[in-house]
Formats: sequence, C-alpha cells, structure tokens
Amino acid sequence: MDGWNYFNYFTEIEEYFWKKRGAHLLVSPLDWAIMETWQKAGIPLDAALKGIDRAFESYQRSRRGGLGKPLKSLAYCTDAVLEAAQEQQEAAAGSEPNAARAARAAPKEMFSREEIKAYFARNVDRVQAVAKKLAVNQAGGEFSSRLREIAKSLESSMVLLDTPGSLDLEDLERRLTILDDKQQALMASHVNEERMLQLRRQMDGQLAAYRKKMKAEQLALVERQYIQKRLLEEFGLPRLSLFYLS
Repeated sequence: MDGWNYFNYFTEIEEYFWKKRGAHLLVSPLDWAIMETWQKAGIPLDAALKGIDRAFESYQRSRRGGLGKPLKSLAYCTDAVLEAAQEQQEAAAGSEPNAARAARAAPKEMFSREEIKAYFARNVDRVQAVAKKLAVNQAGGEFSSRLREIAKSLESSMVLLDTPGSLDLEDLERRLTILDDKQQALMASHVNEERMLQLRRQMDGQLAAYRKKMKAEQLALVERQYIQKRLLEEFGLPRLSLFYLS
C-alpha cells in the first residue's frame, strides 16, 4: 500500500461496501473486526476492494443473491479478498528492486503535526475521563491508576511532535500500538466473566454463518478484534493508533 494510505483504509472499505450493498447502513462490530484483520495482515486497499467486487459477483450468482437478499457482512468477502491479495503479491514479486519497494512502503506525513497533536489531546482527555469515572468505584482503583499512566505516556509521546526534521510516523505508531495493547489487556482483565460470556455469545451468533469460509488463524484474529472493539465501546475508551486519526 502506498505510504500511509492505511490511514484511510477503514473508511475506503466501509464506503465501498456501502455502495456495493446499496444501503448506507452502519458497519457492524464484526465488519470492523474483519477490516482490522485485513489491515494487520498488510492486505493492500486495492486488493481488498477487488476482492469485495468478486465476492459480490459470486453472491449475485448464488441462490440467496438470486432471491434478492442482500449481502450483509464483509465476512462473505474474506476468501475473495485474500485471493486478490495473493494474486497481487505474486504479480509484484521480483518486479521491482528492494530499494524501490522500501521507498514505496515508507510512510509520509499525510497529516499535519497540529492534526496529530489534536488527536492525541482528544485521546488523553477521553482516557483521563474514564480513569476519573472508575476512580469513584473502589473496585476500579487499580484500573483507573493504570489508565492514568497510559494517558501520561500519550502526553509524553506528544513531545516527539515538536522535534525538528521529518516526523517518524512508524516509530510513533509503534509506541501507540504498545499503549493500545496495554489498554486492551486492562479492559479484558477488568470486565466480569458474565459480561465477557455475553459478548462471546453475540460474536458467535454473528460469525456462525461464516466460520466455514474462514481459516482458523483468520477466524482467531477476527474474534480477538471483535471482542476488543466491543470492550472499547463498553468502557468508552478510544483506539490510540494513528490509523484511527482520519
């Protein structure tokens, strides 16, 4: 994928799926989880869109498509997207020098430093607000304290935005990924077992029709991303990665 077009990855797929489906409906937590697994797997945006095209063409030839029933989830597109990505990778193999490939993949400053600072500030405020809310509850004291640490680390990372010269977005993203992982681990440890069971039941219900179409490793990623997204909604916490800046 060219540079940091990854920033627009989710929005582009979401809007494209809306157009293909013919309805401007909210993308489900399951769909977001699937998009995140594609992004983390490094599937280029154009390969994802090509795969979605193929999946819709296949669906229209199916019995359900012939009856006019809409394609409801990106899960149906998984095989076609992976196939399109593999074809693109095979076609590109050996077609360009390593130096050119590295230059093509290098991140560019797609957003201004002021936009990134504002994004950081919003996330710091949201994390601190949740920490303050949890501090009222004695059971949430440790969780609150560790969230404050995450907010403090975010503030510290903002200093990097004032350094002269080119901004290293890749390194900044690594730092944010670490904080994202810490936040996810905190939520998973704090939510009670009954609520986690409810979330997993909901997830299994949404995934039931697509399990046979997905490979085990991809299914595991989708399940993890789904639970993470639902927990973020549950606690009102933001994703910290730069991929969510747009």
